[in-house]
Parts: sequence; C-alpha cells; structure tokens
Amino acid sequence: MKWIYDKYRNLRSKCKFFIYKLIYKDKLKIGSRAYVRKGFTILIEGDGKIKIGARCFFNNFCSINALKYIEIGDDSIFGENVHIYDHNHIYKDENTPVNSQGFTYGEVKIGNNCWIGSNVTILKGVTVGNHSVIGAGCVVYKDVPENTVIVCEQNVKHVH
Repeated sequence: MKWIYDKYRNLRSKCKFFIYKLIYKDKLKIGSRAYVRKGFTILIEGDGKIKIGARCFFNNFCSINALKYIEIGDDSIFGENVHIYDHNHIYKDENTPVNSQGFTYGEVKIGNNCWIGSNVTILKGVTVGNHSVIGAGCVVYKDVPENTVIVCEQNVKHVH
C-alpha cells in the first residue's frame, strides 16, 4: 500500500513542477527528482529566474519569490514554511506609499546539501554555503559560510 502512496506523492509533485514550467518556461530550471509537498509556491516576475538543483525536497508551504535570481544547489532540503526572497521594498520616502517606491535586489544562492529548518526566511543578497544548516525560525540576512550551523538564540527569562 505504501508504494501506491509514494507514487501518488511523486506524481503530484511532478504535476506541480510541470505546471510551473508551463507558466514560467525558461525562467525556471528544476533538477531531476526534486520533490515538493502541499502548498509549495513559486513566484517569478519581471526578469526573475529560479534554478532548483537535483533531489531537492521542499516540505509543506514553502515559497520562492524571484524578481532577479535564486539558485538552490543539489540535495538541499527545506522544512515547512520556508520563504526565500531576492528582493525587498524600498521605503525611503515617507510621503510616498511603500508599494510605489520599487524594490532593491540581491541574488540568493543556497549551496549543495543544505538543510533549511522550518519557518526560516532567507532574504535578498544571501549566499548559504554548501553543507550548512539553518535552524528553525531564523531570518537569514547575511551570508552563511560552508559547513556552518546557524541557530536563533532567544533570551529566556526563567521565573521561579
């Protein structure tokens, strides 16, 4: 019975990628055996491009949003609710609505064999080196060197 479920999951994932390839054409490259779960979304606008490596896995409700360029290496895995952006709003003029001020851009590159934990947000201009781990809940706004583990720290107040 498990093999039926596995075949269904793989088919659902392939259909989702097929639809995205129809929509975005040459703006989206997807490596072999990449796999997504429920709620995965891709948004490519303007000159944006996305490249996803082979054997990548995206858990439930991940999203990738590109106005310029996002690249993900082979064998990287993503926990639930991971968001990746290669742009940010400009908000310099307080007299102009933020949605009218345009964007700043920075390529995002995630290396091979990375593990990005649940609820992580990766912002524009970031490179995550090969074999790195980003712990759950982190907001990544600076480069992460190869073979690095990043975790969020919280100030915990103990009450006695």
